[in-house]
Amino acid sequence: MRIEQLDLSEWEAALPAAGFEVFHTPEALRVIDDHTSAEMQLFGGFNGEEPVALLPTFVKDRSVGRTIMSPPPAMGIPHLGPVLMPNSPKRRKHEQLNQQFTEGVIEELDANSPRTLLRMVCSPSYHDPRPYRWDDFRVSSDFTYHLTVGDGSLDSVMSSFSRSLRTEIRRLDDLDLTFSVEGIESAKIIYDDQVARYAEQGETFTLSWEYVRDLLLSLGDRCRVYVARDGTGAYLNGIVTLYSNDTAYYWLGGMRASYENVSVNTLLHWAILKDMAEDPALSSITTYDMVGANTKRLCDYKSKFGAHLVPYYVVETNNPLMDVAKTAYNVVKR
Repeated sequence: MRIEQLDLSEWEAALPAAGFEVFHTPEALRVIDDHTSAEMQLFGGFNGEEPVALLPTFVKDRSVGRTIMSPPPAMGIPHLGPVLMPNSPKRRKHEQLNQQFTEGVIEELDANSPRTLLRMVCSPSYHDPRPYRWDDFRVSSDFTYHLTVGDGSLDSVMSSFSRSLRTEIRRLDDLDLTFSVEGIESAKIIYDDQVARYAEQGETFTLSWEYVRDLLLSLGDRCRVYVARDGTGAYLNGIVTLYSNDTAYYWLGGMRASYENVSVNTLLHWAILKDMAEDPALSSITTYDMVGANTKRLCDYKSKFGAHLVPYYVVETNNPLMDVAKTAYNVVKR
């Protein structure tokens, strides 16, 4: 296998038709690169002229050593990491590709150096992190929820919901509410709402408005700003969703709000799922990633949707320096 460093146009040409995250798209990577101090390095693995694997990394050289991140931290990116594009359905060929690409990028990045820290949060579609473990990296798992909307019918989707969610959705026709897709001005309202809620809890929201704005404008049709308003037109709640070629992502907003004892958040999620099932522009989108199933107080609500619990893998340098770096980051974040 030949490993090459790619520019964004070469990266775009190499992306497959499906199986990648929205943050793997060149539109998102360009904005991330603009808003991080790390150097973006995009790697492709090739068999002849055919691209068979991709990995975006963000590299920063410091006086004490080098950090390699995929994704960079504190930028609201749930998953990134490798994308594999095997040209054979055989398990042996798939594993061989994964092994060769892993070895190649580790060598290109000098990721085994004692002065280098690597951390990757892989996408749920990357199923086999064993080559990193065999190369003495630490591999752990986290989880997210995936809700499938595949046949254009919402009956099967609703059947997985808890009774309380179904009751709330069935009240929708009796409520004086509207749900619409709006623009960047409404995204700013959602953003400000989330910043305020974090402040109420004594926490700092790590995303700048400039980054959020630039990302949404760059993604274009790959994002939608869903807003709920009451009968007077007053803003109640909103959710920003992002889209890859096959998955919708709950990304921003969805703060707690109620209207006549009904969760507006639940009805916004339902509006998103309804569009996935009925809007021809979203016909290729079959999965709703509710982004995150690792915080108990949030899972108590998200689990009511009956979505599939899906693992994804975190790959890290296996030495005490990584633990120190993560502790320092969490202190800064708080």
